[in-house]
Amino acid sequence: MTLAQKSIITVPLSDRAYDVAIAPGGLDRLGLWLTSGRLQSSPGQSTLGRKILLVSNPTVFEYYGQRAIASLTDAGFDAEYCILPDGEEYKTLNSIQKIYDSALEHRLERSSTLVSLGGGVIGDMTGFAAATWLRGIHFVQVPTTLLSMVDASIGGKTGVNHPQGKNLIGAFYQPQLVLIDPEVLSTLPPREFRAGMAEVIKYGVIWDRDLFEQLEAASSLKSYAEVSTDLLQTILMRSCQAKADVVSQDEREAGLRAILNYGHTLGHAVESLTGYTSVNHGEAVAIGMVAAGQLAVDMDWWNADLQQRQVALIKSTELPTQIPPNLSSDEIVETLQTDKKVKAGQVRFILPTQIGAVKITSQVSSDMVQQVVQQLQR
Repeated sequence: MTLAQKSIITVPLSDRAYDVAIAPGGLDRLGLWLTSGRLQSSPGQSTLGRKILLVSNPTVFEYYGQRAIASLTDAGFDAEYCILPDGEEYKTLNSIQKIYDSALEHRLERSSTLVSLGGGVIGDMTGFAAATWLRGIHFVQVPTTLLSMVDASIGGKTGVNHPQGKNLIGAFYQPQLVLIDPEVLSTLPPREFRAGMAEVIKYGVIWDRDLFEQLEAASSLKSYAEVSTDLLQTILMRSCQAKADVVSQDEREAGLRAILNYGHTLGHAVESLTGYTSVNHGEAVAIGMVAAGQLAVDMDWWNADLQQRQVALIKSTELPTQIPPNLSSDEIVETLQTDKKVKAGQVRFILPTQIGAVKITSQVSSDMVQQVVQQLQR
């Protein structure tokens, strides 16, 4: 198949528009994609130069790094790589420094490109480095996890964690291409595939009722091997389209884009309090969605039947639905105050009103949060 025959979604951001290409086997054509004329240049950036620095982690690079480098080299690029430790706990300014050091070592210029090959952690850090090295160089995302394919690689949120909270240091910096090769999911551990399914379910709740119902009808959502090719294509297309639709209407989260944080408010608190180790991002989001749904039930914004459908779908993926018992409700409430979504001292929650629609609110009190936390620890 030619590049033109692949599934392409455009994120229409005026002079920063870019493509999200869903291309089976696309990893081996990465260099061709970068020379195909589809790579969009942002204002103030020079044309694409020959130097590319690929950023990855040891696990992903072992599987796919040399294939990506070979594709870039065959297309005429001078490609080098930088390997960062694997894990959310390494999403820090220290890791950004390592990217800067490698960029300096390999003499990256304003025309050079940083390519992220990995999951959301690698993508967020590579994007932040691209936004800040020489005040902004080219940036391409090649996501290798389901979570990064449907969520983290699209929309331009980049950054790192602070010891007191998740993603507190960062910048909005759009990629110039997102290349998704679904075939790389064959090596993704089932737990990580399920983590990505949390974000897919999120899109169903906040934006796409039909997607939610297709997920409900699926025979299994537990791993890549158990999801049909057609359903996976639907999951990728509809999720990426939902993200593109929202981001194109609100690039910098002035309003609508906040709905993409459904499940993330309490979820980020759980991640932070568990040290980003025992509970991964998708698992935390799943717990956060259950909590948000229960808050919505308590506020009479949606009914218990819809909440049960959401919980049942989350359980069908074997994602957790309860808050770890070692976390106190007081700890969670305190951690929520450091969340990026706090406005005028009030924590903003995204709560569902029906399948496919949510509301943003600051009307959730600390007492309500504590009550729901206690319910989800029983």
